[in-house]
Amino acid sequence: MAQETIIKQKTFKEIIRILRTNIDGTLPIRFGLVKIKGVGLRFSQAVLRIANIDPTIRIGLISEKDIKRIEEIIEDPIKNGIPNWMVNRQKDLRTGEYLHITGPRLELTVKRDIERMRRLRSWKGYRHGFGLKVRGQRTRSTGRKGLVVGVIRKKIRRQLEKKY
Repeated sequence: MAQETIIKQKTFKEIIRILRTNIDGTLPIRFGLVKIKGVGLRFSQAVLRIANIDPTIRIGLISEKDIKRIEEIIEDPIKNGIPNWMVNRQKDLRTGEYLHITGPRLELTVKRDIERMRRLRSWKGYRHGFGLKVRGQRTRSTGRKGLVVGVIRKKIRRQLEKKY
C-alpha cells in the first residue's frame, strides 16, 4: 500500500498540456477537459466514456497513452463514435461536414461567421455591428453601456448640480 502511494506521487503531474491548453493536474479529468476552449461538460463526459477512462480520477494521474487517446477523440469525434448532434460545428458552410472545433481555431471561426453576417447585412449581423443583444433579449433595462444608466428625477438632478 505504501509503495503504491509513492509510485503515484512520482507519476503525478501538476500541469497537463492537452490540445495546446495547460490544465491543472489536481482537477478531476471531466472538469479538467472543460478548460479546453470548445469542450463542455457533456462533451468531455462523452469523450471519457469512449476512451474508457474513469471520470473521477485526477487529470495529473493519467498516462501519456490516455492523453493521446483523448486528443485523438476530441480532434475527430465523429470518427471515434460521438454522435453528429454533439459536435459544435454542424454542416460547416465551406465543407458541409460535421466538425468539432477547439482552441484558437474556434475563436477565428466565430469571428469569421460574425463578419459574414455583417457583410450579408442580416439582422444578427446588424445587431452584432451595433453592439446590441442578438438573440431576442430585451434591451429596455439591461445591456446598457456607458456612463448614463437609469433615470434621474429633475429634483434630484438639480440637487446634484448645486453640489458640484
